[in-house]
Amino acid sequence: MQAAATATATASASAVRGVMTSSRRAAVRSSLPTALLRHNGAAASSVFPMHDDTTATSSSPSGGSSRRSFSTATPSSSLAGGGNRIFRLGSGIGTDPSMIAANHIQKGAIGFNTYESIQHRHPPLLVARRQLSSTSTAITSMDDEYGEMTTEGHTFTYPEPFELESGEVLPRAELRYMTYGTLNETRDNVLVICHALTGNASLHSWWGDLLGPGQTFDTSRYFIVCANVLGSCYGSTGPASPLMEAVAGEDEGVGADVGDETEVYGVDFPDVSVQDTVRLQLQMLQDELKIRSVKCVIGGSFGGMQAVEYAAQGGSIKSPFAVDDDEGRAVPFVRSVVPIACGARHTAWQIAISETQRQAIYADPKWNQGNPSWDDLPWSGLSVARQIGMVSYRTASGYDKKFGRDLKEEVPPPYGSNARWEVKGYLEYQGYQFLSRFDPVTYLKLTEQMDSHDVGRNRGGAKEALSSVHIPALVLGIDSDVLYPLHEQDELASLFPNGEHKVIKSDAGHDGFLLEQTQVADYI
Repeated sequence: MQAAATATATASASAVRGVMTSSRRAAVRSSLPTALLRHNGAAASSVFPMHDDTTATSSSPSGGSSRRSFSTATPSSSLAGGGNRIFRLGSGIGTDPSMIAANHIQKGAIGFNTYESIQHRHPPLLVARRQLSSTSTAITSMDDEYGEMTTEGHTFTYPEPFELESGEVLPRAELRYMTYGTLNETRDNVLVICHALTGNASLHSWWGDLLGPGQTFDTSRYFIVCANVLGSCYGSTGPASPLMEAVAGEDEGVGADVGDETEVYGVDFPDVSVQDTVRLQLQMLQDELKIRSVKCVIGGSFGGMQAVEYAAQGGSIKSPFAVDDDEGRAVPFVRSVVPIACGARHTAWQIAISETQRQAIYADPKWNQGNPSWDDLPWSGLSVARQIGMVSYRTASGYDKKFGRDLKEEVPPPYGSNARWEVKGYLEYQGYQFLSRFDPVTYLKLTEQMDSHDVGRNRGGAKEALSSVHIPALVLGIDSDVLYPLHEQDELASLFPNGEHKVIKSDAGHDGFLLEQTQVADYI
């Protein structure tokens, strides 16, 4: 955030959180989208039972120094993994034709403040002033890059206070995750898939065409894990989570709601880095799921940044997450990575584009100088921020092919304030649709987490950080990506001792990592 906004937020910390009465809290939480609510009841602290024949030496919160040693004894049938996990072939994101926007928005002027219902998994919440106006068929007939987004999954709770890279501590750190397929006897047939900025743990919702028996993410061969990032609004600890404080005594570390009333972190949620998110995921894989080693970590965009961090933190025998093989030799926990559409660090260009989106939220009066009310958030600003993002994710040629200078209807003159451009309708719809599944504060915090990406920070630079990572690294880039241009993937591949760079050909821009699933599958 801007320094001024941060200073204001800090000075107004108590006002930001504002202790709620139980009745007001219930009213507020009932008005939030499902994605913003922390799920308590069904969250399993351990999906797979801890077996006596499988031992692990736990690391310290900062990663520890001891290697893990796992036996290869046969796990019980409860480790099958696929019983209650779901996937649907062809259930992935909308294809490129879904970008044909304005023709798929409901006829008539629809004000954000008049929506009675949004038929996803979210109750009504939208409060904004801008209006959509367009023609043709139902508003729900046009998809964004993702399918239905929910908070489904299981929950890993770190057993003690989780210290962040910044030195701040989360008394309770939770990750929502999903698994698909069956874990083998040696616990090493594991693929980890990392999601992008607004994704979730439900891999079938956004890379569904790659998931299933015989597919790239082959559930008949692999045990596939996908975890929601720390700081998100899809089940992991984030700004919408109850504010926690450490509990003294025997239970110290699990955290407890502050006082008798539940407050949410809101803008006071601490700064989380990509390093933090990946370190917590590594703890989950080793301590919760008892994974012996990971065959490959794959992700695009923000997910690609996580894949790079997995290499830095788990792809070397020098890593605190390194494990011993059956003969007692140190081997990397992560055996290969496929980062897609990202670089070794977030550059000034990418930070600038993230900042324009944050500024859109700051400019909404309901941002209230860094002191937003959690039950009346700056939704209009988030809508504009999403529209900025949607421009950066595509290309000039892609927009021109889809929309040109087409108008939804002819009005004199065919320009100016009365011009109802097709592309305008597309962007407005994308901004509207996004409000049903994300909140402004989480969006700010996650774009800031992306800006933290720098694999060389506190490691002597990027070259030094990856010099001991000898696992195979396939770096994929998109030839039309203006947000993360190809030269960044070329550089990243060169930093890996065993790196390779391949190019996805597409006019879809950055979104090619989601839309060009056939090419992604062929390379993987």
